[in-house]
Amino acid sequence: MKTAFLFSGQGSQYPAMGKELFEAYPEKAKKILEAADRALDFDLWNLIQNGSPEELAQTRVSQPAIFTVSLLALMAAKENGLECEGVAGHSLGEYAAMTASGMLTLEEGYFAIKHRAEAMDKAAKANPGAMAAVIGLSPEKVSEICEKIASQGDYVSAVNFNSPVQTVIAGTKEAIEKASAAAKEAGAKRALPLAVSAAFHSELMRSAAEEFENSVKDIDFKAPNVKFYSNVIGSELTDFSDMPKLMSKHICSPVRFTDELNAMKNDGFDVYVELGPGKVLTGLVGKTLKEVKALNIENAETLKSALELIKA
Repeated sequence: MKTAFLFSGQGSQYPAMGKELFEAYPEKAKKILEAADRALDFDLWNLIQNGSPEELAQTRVSQPAIFTVSLLALMAAKENGLECEGVAGHSLGEYAAMTASGMLTLEEGYFAIKHRAEAMDKAAKANPGAMAAVIGLSPEKVSEICEKIASQGDYVSAVNFNSPVQTVIAGTKEAIEKASAAAKEAGAKRALPLAVSAAFHSELMRSAAEEFENSVKDIDFKAPNVKFYSNVIGSELTDFSDMPKLMSKHICSPVRFTDELNAMKNDGFDVYVELGPGKVLTGLVGKTLKEVKALNIENAETLKSALELIKA
């Protein structure tokens, strides 16, 4: 068996997530939350446990919140003897992957997340946008539709290549509506608007990318201690010489998650453990790869099920 840890992306948050993991391992969990407190200017854990869905959905809150619960799930997995030979994250999840792989310390991870979330929140307010998930149409066809609409002056782009049958698009609200309608006409089963007010991983995030690169330029990104797979290139990353520039590019670049999963499968990975809230990535693995085990850990029940499935 060759195991990969996957880390959840933005939008997977929900109230009171991570509570059972904290209660199961309070001493180790406190160290994670203490690092969050040192980095942030608000009580993150209180918001995670008691905040409304609307409060948790704010970019400046959701990003460190998901990062925290992903690390709690990682801690619980390791406490039960689970280890990995490779890591990957979906968008925001790359920061938990970098921390899990030793590329960033816990403190550096929170520092990077804080500045990323703040820069993206600022860019979203300056350049409002929208996103939608197109289901049941090939990535090539979705890209073609976006390019045609963009050539007419309305900005929209295919930004998340999640599986062979799911591609997320981002752009202005008007362009998203046009592209969604065109996708349905072309045979898409659905085009679902996402609950975001920004066009993540698109050119509308350019100002955030520039601000973020300057904020993290002095972080000492180390080489990872396991294989690290990158959204930007869609395969294993081996050049870590300028991570601030790469992670800045990541903010405006498509997430090539399907390519990543195929690269991991080709490298022999046959067990994929999603760590963090929800099981979106577990579903994407199931839609993309055959003859592999895919499972998630986000609470006591899923931790138990994961351990049983891996040992089966």
